[in-house]
Amino acid sequence: MTVRVLLVDDQPLVRSGLRVLIADQPDLEVVGEAGDGVEAVRLVGELGPDVVVMDVRMPGMDGIEATRRIMAGPTPTRVLVLTTFDEDDHVHGALRAGASGFVVKDMALDDILAAVRVVAAGDALLAPGVTRRLIADFAGRPASAGAAPSPRQVAGITEREREVLTLVGRGLSNTEIAEDLFITVATAKSHVSRLLTKLDARDRVQLVITAYELGLVAPGA
Repeated sequence: MTVRVLLVDDQPLVRSGLRVLIADQPDLEVVGEAGDGVEAVRLVGELGPDVVVMDVRMPGMDGIEATRRIMAGPTPTRVLVLTTFDEDDHVHGALRAGASGFVVKDMALDDILAAVRVVAAGDALLAPGVTRRLIADFAGRPASAGAAPSPRQVAGITEREREVLTLVGRGLSNTEIAEDLFITVATAKSHVSRLLTKLDARDRVQLVITAYELGLVAPGA
C-alpha cells in the first residue's frame, strides 16, 4: 500500500525538497502541503493522510499544538516531527501531544524516508542521540495530570517486563533487547507488546517516557 504523506513546514523550500524526495519513492505519496498548524489540522480532516511530517516552529499555531489537535481528532493519522534539536528545547511537548517520532532536518535523506515508513507502519521512531536527549529533557519537567501509568498498572508488570521496559527506555531496538537479555527477537517483541497493553501506552515513545518517569532510566543515560 502507498503511504499518504502531508508535509507541514512554513518554509516552502523545505516542503519542495521533501516533495521531490518522496516523489521518487513508489511506496510514498505526498497528498498535500501546509505552511502552518491551522492549515495542517484542516488538511488532515480533508485528506486523511497516513503520516504528517510536522515542523515545530511555525507562525500562528505551532507544530506541537497542531499535533495535539490532530491526535484528538477522528482521523487515524500519525505525526512525525521535523525539527532542529539544538533550537527546539520544547519538542518534548510533542511527545505529550501524541507525536510518534522525530527527524532532524540535516539527517540523511534515506533516514528521513525510513522514518516516514516506520511511523506509517505503526511503530515509533526513537533516533539515538536525538530522541533520548529529548525524552531525558522531557522527563525532568513536570508531567501533566494523569499522564503517567497508575500504580496498579505498574504493579502488574513482571520483573522481566521491567527489564525490557528499562532497555526500551535506553532506546534499544527489539533485536538489541534480545541480545542483551539472551532471548529471541520474537520474545522481546512479545514483551514490548504486553507492556504497551498493560501500561496503556500508545506506542514505543510512551514506553520510553514511562521508563524515565518510573526512574528506570536516568536522564542523559
